This record gives sequence, structure tokens and C-alpha cells, in this order.
Amino acid sequence: MSRPLCSICQKPAAPRAENPSFPFCSRRCRAVDLGRWLGEEYRVPERQSDEREDELPPEHSDRGSDA
Repeated sequence: MSRPLCSICQKPAAPRAENPSFPFCSRRCRAVDLGRWLGEEYRVPERQSDEREDELPPEHSDRGSDA
């Protein structure tokens, strides 16, 4: 069975039992990945409006103003 590749350098990454940095091949690649997250190089896409159908609609500004 082949080893998974490190997402940073594409070298084979040893299994977790042998490699505390898994899924990366080394501590260096793990630190590079963390730096990319902290530097906001990775982005999680915003949900589209059709994916928000299960959310409650926003509060109306005229609600509760008849006091």
C-alpha cells in the first residue's frame, strides 16, 4: 500500500504511528501549513443564498416598535 503524499511538498508521509506530524511528512511542512492558515492564504468559501434556506430570516426593524 502506498503512503499518502504530504500536501505541502508532495513527498510520502509516514503513518501517524511513526510520524507525529501526519498528514504532513515533517514538522517543517506542518509549520508551513499553519503559517498559510494564519496568513489567511486558505479560504473557506461563503455559503450561497440557496444553502441558507434552513436559517431564520433576519429580524425586521419595525418589530416590537408598537409599545
